[in-house]
Amino acid sequence: MPRRLATLLASGVFALLTALAVASPAAAAVTPAQKLSVLSSWTQTSASSYNAWNSARQNRAPWAEYNFDWSTDYCSSSPDNPLGFSFSLSCARHDFGYRNYKAMGQFSANKSRLDSAFYEDLKRVCATYNAIVRPACYSLAWTYYQAVSIFGSVAAVQQSDIDRAAKMKAEALARA
Repeated sequence: MPRRLATLLASGVFALLTALAVASPAAAAVTPAQKLSVLSSWTQTSASSYNAWNSARQNRAPWAEYNFDWSTDYCSSSPDNPLGFSFSLSCARHDFGYRNYKAMGQFSANKSRLDSAFYEDLKRVCATYNAIVRPACYSLAWTYYQAVSIFGSVAAVQQSDIDRAAKMKAEALARA
Protein backbone atom coordinates (compact mmCIF):
# COMPACT_ATOMS: atom_id res chain seq x y z
CA MET A 1 0.00 0.00 0.00
CA PRO A 2 2.75 2.55 0.75
CA ARG A 3 4.19 2.03 -2.72
CA ARG A 4 0.81 2.69 -4.32
CA LEU A 5 0.43 5.86 -2.21
CA ALA A 6 3.86 7.04 -3.30
CA THR A 7 2.95 6.42 -6.96
CA LEU A 8 -0.32 8.34 -6.60
CA LEU A 9 1.42 11.23 -4.88
CA ALA A 10 4.16 11.31 -7.50
CA SER A 11 1.66 11.31 -10.36
CA GLY A 12 -0.35 14.04 -8.61
CA VAL A 13 2.73 16.21 -8.16
CA PHE A 14 3.67 15.63 -11.82
CA ALA A 15 0.17 16.64 -12.95
CA LEU A 16 0.28 19.76 -10.79
CA LEU A 17 3.70 20.79 -12.11
CA THR A 18 2.57 20.21 -15.69
CA ALA A 19 -0.54 22.33 -15.14
CA LEU A 20 1.54 25.12 -13.62
CA ALA A 21 3.98 25.06 -16.51
CA VAL A 22 1.15 25.39 -19.04
CA ALA A 23 -0.55 28.19 -17.08
CA SER A 24 2.66 30.08 -16.28
CA PRO A 25 2.65 33.69 -17.50
CA ALA A 26 6.32 33.32 -18.42
CA ALA A 27 5.39 30.56 -20.87
CA ALA A 28 2.80 32.71 -22.65
CA ALA A 29 3.74 35.48 -25.08
CA VAL A 30 2.78 39.02 -24.14
CA THR A 31 -0.33 40.06 -26.02
CA PRO A 32 -0.79 43.53 -27.54
CA ALA A 33 -3.56 44.15 -24.98
CA GLN A 34 -1.21 43.32 -22.12
CA LYS A 35 1.48 45.58 -23.55
CA LEU A 36 -1.00 48.43 -23.97
CA SER A 37 -2.20 47.95 -20.41
CA VAL A 38 1.31 48.25 -18.97
CA LEU A 39 2.12 51.12 -21.31
CA SER A 40 -1.01 52.94 -20.18
CA SER A 41 -0.21 52.39 -16.51
CA TRP A 42 3.25 53.91 -17.01
CA THR A 43 2.10 56.99 -18.96
CA GLN A 44 -0.57 58.52 -16.73
CA THR A 45 -0.28 62.00 -15.19
CA SER A 46 0.18 60.78 -11.60
CA ALA A 47 3.39 60.57 -9.61
CA SER A 48 2.70 56.88 -8.97
CA SER A 49 2.62 56.24 -12.73
CA TYR A 50 5.93 58.08 -13.13
CA ASN A 51 7.46 56.13 -10.24
CA ALA A 52 6.31 52.79 -11.68
CA TRP A 53 7.81 53.69 -15.08
CA ASN A 54 11.07 54.84 -13.50
CA SER A 55 11.32 51.66 -11.42
CA ALA A 56 10.84 49.57 -14.58
CA ARG A 57 13.37 51.75 -16.45
CA GLN A 58 15.95 51.00 -13.77
CA ASN A 59 15.16 47.25 -13.81
CA ARG A 60 14.17 46.33 -17.37
CA ALA A 61 14.81 42.58 -17.20
CA PRO A 62 11.32 41.63 -15.91
CA TRP A 63 9.83 43.56 -18.84
CA ALA A 64 12.04 42.16 -21.61
CA GLU A 65 9.21 40.12 -23.19
CA TYR A 66 7.24 43.34 -23.72
CA ASN A 67 9.87 44.63 -26.15
CA PHE A 68 9.44 48.24 -25.06
CA ASP A 69 11.51 50.90 -26.79
CA TRP A 70 13.49 52.53 -23.98
CA SER A 71 15.59 54.73 -26.29
CA THR A 72 15.58 58.46 -25.69
CA ASP A 73 17.23 61.63 -26.87
CA TYR A 74 15.94 63.24 -23.67
CA CYS A 75 14.79 66.77 -24.50
CA SER A 76 15.83 66.56 -28.18
CA SER A 77 17.75 69.69 -29.16
CA SER A 78 16.38 71.69 -26.21
CA PRO A 79 18.42 71.69 -22.99
CA ASP A 80 17.86 68.66 -20.76
CA ASN A 81 18.55 70.79 -17.69
CA PRO A 82 17.63 74.35 -18.66
CA LEU A 83 18.98 76.87 -16.14
CA GLY A 84 19.89 73.94 -13.89
CA PHE A 85 16.34 72.53 -13.69
CA SER A 86 16.51 68.76 -14.19
CA PHE A 87 14.06 67.95 -17.00
CA SER A 88 15.92 64.98 -18.53
CA LEU A 89 13.93 62.12 -16.93
CA SER A 90 10.63 63.84 -17.71
CA CYS A 91 11.74 64.05 -21.34
CA ALA A 92 12.83 60.38 -21.27
CA ARG A 93 9.39 59.24 -20.07
CA HIS A 94 7.76 61.42 -22.73
CA ASP A 95 9.96 59.78 -25.40
CA PHE A 96 9.04 56.36 -23.99
CA GLY A 97 5.33 57.09 -24.38
CA TYR A 98 5.65 58.60 -27.86
CA ARG A 99 7.87 55.82 -29.23
CA ASN A 100 5.91 52.91 -27.81
CA TYR A 101 2.45 54.21 -28.69
CA LYS A 102 3.64 54.99 -32.23
CA ALA A 103 5.03 51.45 -32.54
CA MET A 104 1.65 50.05 -31.48
CA GLY A 105 -0.32 52.32 -33.83
CA GLN A 106 -2.04 53.99 -30.86
CA PHE A 107 -0.26 57.34 -30.80
CA SER A 108 -3.05 59.68 -31.92
CA ALA A 109 -5.44 58.39 -29.25
CA ASN A 110 -2.84 58.94 -26.51
CA LYS A 111 -0.79 62.01 -27.51
CA SER A 112 -2.77 64.50 -25.46
CA ARG A 113 -2.43 62.41 -22.28
CA LEU A 114 1.28 61.84 -22.92
CA ASP A 115 1.81 65.58 -23.26
CA SER A 116 -0.22 66.24 -20.09
CA ALA A 117 1.81 63.61 -18.20
CA PHE A 118 4.97 65.33 -19.40
CA TYR A 119 3.75 68.67 -18.06
CA GLU A 120 2.81 67.14 -14.70
CA ASP A 121 6.24 65.50 -14.50
CA LEU A 122 7.91 68.85 -15.19
CA LYS A 123 5.80 70.61 -12.55
CA ARG A 124 6.76 67.93 -10.00
CA VAL A 125 10.41 68.64 -10.83
CA CYS A 126 9.84 72.36 -10.36
CA ALA A 127 8.15 71.81 -7.00
CA THR A 128 11.45 70.46 -5.65
CA TYR A 129 13.25 73.78 -6.17
CA ASN A 130 13.44 76.77 -3.88
CA ALA A 131 10.29 78.93 -3.98
CA ILE A 132 12.39 81.88 -5.15
CA VAL A 133 13.39 80.25 -8.44
CA ARG A 134 10.34 78.01 -8.84
CA PRO A 135 8.40 80.52 -11.05
CA ALA A 136 11.22 80.44 -13.61
CA CYS A 137 11.10 76.64 -13.59
CA TYR A 138 7.31 76.64 -14.03
CA SER A 139 7.70 79.08 -16.93
CA LEU A 140 10.10 76.70 -18.66
CA ALA A 141 7.86 73.72 -17.87
CA TRP A 142 4.96 75.51 -19.57
CA THR A 143 7.15 76.36 -22.56
CA TYR A 144 8.34 72.75 -22.92
CA TYR A 145 4.76 71.50 -22.60
CA GLN A 146 3.49 73.94 -25.24
CA ALA A 147 6.28 72.86 -27.61
CA VAL A 148 5.31 69.18 -27.41
CA SER A 149 1.60 69.90 -27.35
CA ILE A 150 1.65 72.09 -30.43
CA PHE A 151 4.68 70.87 -32.36
CA GLY A 152 5.18 67.35 -30.98
CA SER A 153 8.72 68.04 -29.81
CA VAL A 154 10.57 70.15 -27.28
CA ALA A 155 12.94 70.95 -30.14
CA ALA A 156 10.53 73.84 -30.82
CA VAL A 157 11.66 75.58 -27.62
CA GLN A 158 13.37 78.82 -28.62
CA GLN A 159 16.43 80.36 -26.97
CA SER A 160 14.31 83.44 -26.27
CA ASP A 161 12.02 81.27 -24.09
CA ILE A 162 14.99 80.10 -22.06
CA ASP A 163 16.37 83.65 -21.88
CA ARG A 164 13.02 84.90 -20.53
CA ALA A 165 13.06 82.26 -17.79
CA ALA A 166 16.71 83.03 -17.02
CA LYS A 167 15.79 86.68 -16.55
CA MET A 168 12.92 85.67 -14.21
CA LYS A 169 15.29 83.48 -12.20
CA ALA A 170 17.98 86.18 -11.97
CA GLU A 171 15.48 88.84 -10.89
CA ALA A 172 13.99 86.53 -8.25
CA LEU A 173 17.42 85.73 -6.86
CA ALA A 174 18.36 89.41 -6.80
CA ARG A 175 15.25 90.22 -4.74
CA ALA A 176 15.93 87.41 -2.27
